[in-house]
Amino acid sequence: MTDSTAIASVAPMLVDALTAAKLCGVSRAGWWAMHSQGRVPLPVRLGRRTLWRAADLADWTAAGCPARDRWESMRKAVRP
Repeated sequence: MTDSTAIASVAPMLVDALTAAKLCGVSRAGWWAMHSQGRVPLPVRLGRRTLWRAADLADWTAAGCPARDRWESMRKAVRP
């Protein structure tokens, strides 16, 4: 396996709003609306980009997609 093949097979750790929306089954506009309403996990900023941790999205959906404030308290209880 070459280095480029290994890199291509790695799943991204951070995803943009469009990818996050697709993963969660909503539109990009719907994702941004949910973000502004505090209904999705907190994103991270990387330069000018707003990105979400793919692992957080998986854990968040497994927990039933709770509101951000509840999710943050649940997440802190699991990962101190």
